[in-house]
Amino acid sequence: MALTPSRPAGKKVLLMGTCLCDAFYDDVARATVEVLEHLGVEVVFPENQTCCGQPAFNSGDWEASRKVARHTASVFAGELPVIVPSGSCAAMNFHGNLLQFEECPDAAIDSLANRTWEVIDFIVHGLGINQWSGALASPTKIAFHRSCHSRGTCSGEATRTLLSSIQNVTLLPFGQSEQCCGFGGTFSVTFPHISGKMGTLKLDHILDQHPDLLISGDMSCLMHLAGLAMNQGRQIPIKHAIQILRDTIRKP
Repeated sequence: MALTPSRPAGKKVLLMGTCLCDAFYDDVARATVEVLEHLGVEVVFPENQTCCGQPAFNSGDWEASRKVARHTASVFAGELPVIVPSGSCAAMNFHGNLLQFEECPDAAIDSLANRTWEVIDFIVHGLGINQWSGALASPTKIAFHRSCHSRGTCSGEATRTLLSSIQNVTLLPFGQSEQCCGFGGTFSVTFPHISGKMGTLKLDHILDQHPDLLISGDMSCLMHLAGLAMNQGRQIPIKHAIQILRDTIRKP
C-alpha cells in the first residue's frame, strides 16, 4: 500500500540521530525527518542523546558500554517507537540483552530493544508502505549493500522493496553481495589490513557493475567503502537509502 501526505500515518516517534549522523552525515538525519514528516509522522529529537554504546561493546569494554546503553535507554524512555537511520546502531539496541546482568536486569534497556526500528524497516513494516511514489530525475543504477548488522532483520528486504519501486531506479546485482564490507567498527582499527582487503574485494564486485550510486542503510559501511575508493582513485558517489527516498519528494 502506498502512503501519501494526504493520508497521514498519525504516528509520533523518537529519532536517534547516531554518532555518524552527528559527526559526518547530518543530511541523513535531516532526510529521515523530511521523509517521516512527509508521511505524516511527528518526529521528536531528544537533545541529550549520545551513543548507542556499540564502540565500547565491540572493543570489549562491556561495563562502559552498559553505562552508555543505560543513558540511552533513559533518554528514550517511554512507549514511543525509536527510529534509527542505521542498521548497526539499531542492532545494538535490539541486542541490549547482551548488556544485562542476570541478577539485575534493566527493564529500560529491554523496553528500548522492543521499541527500536531501523528507519526503512519502520516505513515498510511499521507504517505498511511497500511502494514509494516518486521518481529520480534521471535513470540511476544503484548497487545496494546490505550491512552485516541488518542480517536477521527485515531491513534489507524492506530497502530493496522501496528502492525497486522508485521510477528511474535500477538495482544492480553484484558478486558476493552478502559478504561483509570489512569495516566492523573497531575491527577496522584493530585489523586495518584485513579490513582494507575485505573492503577492496567488496568494491571490486560492486564497481564491476558500473553503478551510478552505492547505497546502504549503514553509514559506517558507506564511510569505509567511500574512503577506500577515494584512496584507490576510484571514487563512487554514496548515499543512505533514506536520502534517495527524500530526493524523490523534494521540490526542485
